[in-house]
Amino acid sequence: MFSGSMVALVTPMRADGSLDGESLRKLVDFHIQNGSSAIVAVGTTGESATLSIDEHTDVIRQVVEQAAGRIPVIAGTGANSTEEAIELSHYAKQLGVAAVLLVTPYYNRPTQEGLYLHFKAIAEAVDIPQILYNVPSRTACDLLPETIGRLAKIGNIIGIKEATGDVRRVKLIQDLCDDNFELYTGEDANTVDFILAGGRGVISVTANVAPALMSQMCEYALNGDADNAREINDKLSLLHQRLFSESNPIPVKWALHEMGLIPEGIRLPMTVLSEQFHQPVREALVTAGVLNP
Repeated sequence: MFSGSMVALVTPMRADGSLDGESLRKLVDFHIQNGSSAIVAVGTTGESATLSIDEHTDVIRQVVEQAAGRIPVIAGTGANSTEEAIELSHYAKQLGVAAVLLVTPYYNRPTQEGLYLHFKAIAEAVDIPQILYNVPSRTACDLLPETIGRLAKIGNIIGIKEATGDVRRVKLIQDLCDDNFELYTGEDANTVDFILAGGRGVISVTANVAPALMSQMCEYALNGDADNAREINDKLSLLHQRLFSESNPIPVKWALHEMGLIPEGIRLPMTVLSEQFHQPVREALVTAGVLNP
């Protein structure tokens, strides 16, 4: 259903931490104009962990309304409570998203059977395409390929965002799933290798600041043009690295503010990028050609 460069969109905030709807709507247009193939609203990069349910659903609503069918919108609706994930997914479906993205339950450290039953319950409760999201570095649990294979048999579970950084998992998962089960990387730096190994795209942090380049890079990789894909990736490699100099989304929000696209706001316990990282991130933006020297 989805492929290419899908941006994990930031949630713009004013200096006091309040939501900035005007900047949010401008970002949606920015991504449509620059080739992002889908927008993921209110994922990790969108600071979902610090938004209230009302704020969470309002951001989804604004993105869907601004996109106006021009680009698919995927809503982050995962939670460490199964009932909360079902509730958020119901809201997202009512708001008209194309799919939901469901992170593995964080902090609880469920068993593989618990993970299977969690995602199965959401899939059965909400009739909408669902993408699993595995990011053990943040959640303290790993959705193993064997469990993914079981979940892939559920009709509306259509794919997974694999953010383990292990490209070898592409084949492991594909061997356990039908051909129509889609794999997306959550690691910008391995996007080209991941797609060339059989993945369908990336849910990207880097695309927030370099959407056109990420889109073109994915297009080359999907067409099997490894040389041109790697040439673009070389140009973006500093960004892939330095947008994680502090916890995501601290650096990418600072970068977007430096580019004049959003205010500087970020919500506690996240803080504005430390001064020692300003110049390295700025250098990466200049190297990628998205900011003037």
